[in-house]
Amino acid sequence: MKKIIALALMTTAMSSAAFADAHAISEFRIGILGGENAQDRMNSNECLRIAVEDALGVPTRLFAPADYNGVIQGLLGGTIDLSLMGPSSYAAVYIADPEAVSPILVKINADGSTGYYSIGFARADSGVTSLEGMQDKVFGFGDPNSTSGYLIPSVEIPALISATMESGDYFGEVRFTGGHEQTIVAVNNGDVDGGVTWTDGQGNWEDGYTFGALRKAVDAGLVDMNDLTEIWRSRLIPGEPVVLRNALPEDVRATVTGIIDTMGETDPECATAIAGGEVTGFDPITHDAYTSIVAARLAKSN
Repeated sequence: MKKIIALALMTTAMSSAAFADAHAISEFRIGILGGENAQDRMNSNECLRIAVEDALGVPTRLFAPADYNGVIQGLLGGTIDLSLMGPSSYAAVYIADPEAVSPILVKINADGSTGYYSIGFARADSGVTSLEGMQDKVFGFGDPNSTSGYLIPSVEIPALISATMESGDYFGEVRFTGGHEQTIVAVNNGDVDGGVTWTDGQGNWEDGYTFGALRKAVDAGLVDMNDLTEIWRSRLIPGEPVVLRNALPEDVRATVTGIIDTMGETDPECATAIAGGEVTGFDPITHDAYTSIVAARLAKSN
């Protein structure tokens, strides 16, 4: 039995080495978008790193830049090959270089849908129950390149309050916190009066729903959802795409796509870890799903 196992391992190693040699790939690099502390992001994606490294037979590395722009620039500059990112971050890459990357897959929610929501929230004991209660108070965004933490609320909320998101216009102050986890902690600690983050909106509020930044914060012991309350919810946002650099050899692209595409069946725990909560797997997606996000981002820049 030991000889059989050893032979199987040797065959796998030789196949991986042959794959790498055939395509002259020296390494593969996975970028992890912000939203929680770097070590947690690295830990959540370690299973994906191992799977890709085993399949490609080359060193596979994780990169967790301090902000969203780090992943965006890495994809544009060719120092990052793959990332699961928000639609707005993908739009930023597409606007800068339409040929740089392609969306390949999207997360499937527990009910079979693929979208998610930007959600506004405040402390339950603050007396704030809606956006009207946030007038003259401090409102927290996450990151300028976040879809749910900036782009969508900055488009939808002004239409509801008939005011801009500039500090002093409706809200007393509008502040960037640095990411989703930072926004949740800032609201929970009373450093800002309200903020926005992302969620699938399914399951129970007390659990932080089934996946998203609130669920991660609950699972990490950072918040008790009974201390928070929902004050606003966006329209459904197209799901977060897994994007892959177009300059990679086609066989590499096919192999990596296959690993993630089947992860819901082959390694559900890993699928949940990299997705940020309960999912059933991943489905194919194309650029067409994100044209409205590209348009919204272009409109904001004009």
